[in-house]
Amino acid sequence: MTRKPATLYAAQTEGLTGPAPALVVCEHASDAMPAEFADLGLSGDVLHSHVAWDPGALALSRHLARALSAPLVAGTVSRLIYDCNRPPEAADAVPARSEVYDIPGNQGLDAAARADRARRVYVPFCNAVELALDTACPKALITVHSFTPVYFGQPRPVEIGILHDADPRLADALLQALEDSPHDIRRNAPYGPEDGVTHTLKARALPRGLLNVMLEVRNDLLADADGIARIGALLAPALRAALAAAQTERAG
Repeated sequence: MTRKPATLYAAQTEGLTGPAPALVVCEHASDAMPAEFADLGLSGDVLHSHVAWDPGALALSRHLARALSAPLVAGTVSRLIYDCNRPPEAADAVPARSEVYDIPGNQGLDAAARADRARRVYVPFCNAVELALDTACPKALITVHSFTPVYFGQPRPVEIGILHDADPRLADALLQALEDSPHDIRRNAPYGPEDGVTHTLKARALPRGLLNVMLEVRNDLLADADGIARIGALLAPALRAALAAAQTERAG
């Protein structure tokens, strides 16, 4: 008897109709937990907490994509199944523990089980991003995330992080565009490339020479539609200005 292939959990792509100025990517858009994983042995509050996804990030991504006339690629399953912002060799691609929570369904996995997760989640996600890049031919890649206000019991005063890896051009221009904002906005905070969070930028943008930036927004600022609209109204014009400035600098 032929075994039925396991389901591939691909990303969802929105607004991909042709050339566009940028591509927006939201790796941690969903906390969906397919039934086959039996909730990884976790309670409901953990399954829907910040360790499983980035609350508010998908709604903000959609706001920014619309404002920039850009397509969007978003993850469709919980990052506890596989974190699409990590390469397969990273230990936290399939985390056995996330912040203060043990993840029973991820503990004791052998190399074959981890590779199967990557094949079914990470590879389709990467393929969706690459297809969007090939179709839209953008000048920039923008990834969107949110972070918890309290981490390991410690409050985080930073409100918006502008992250980059080896190419700081778009981050530099965006920080300049946001310099008069009343928000606490910082470079490479609350995480930085040393934490492995710039994987998508490194793997998808740098090889193509694309302008790129990763946005991290504290999730209490994205708790409702009004908050998402406020942050979107702040970031969208700043991104437009930064994209124009960074492209002018590159041309010059």
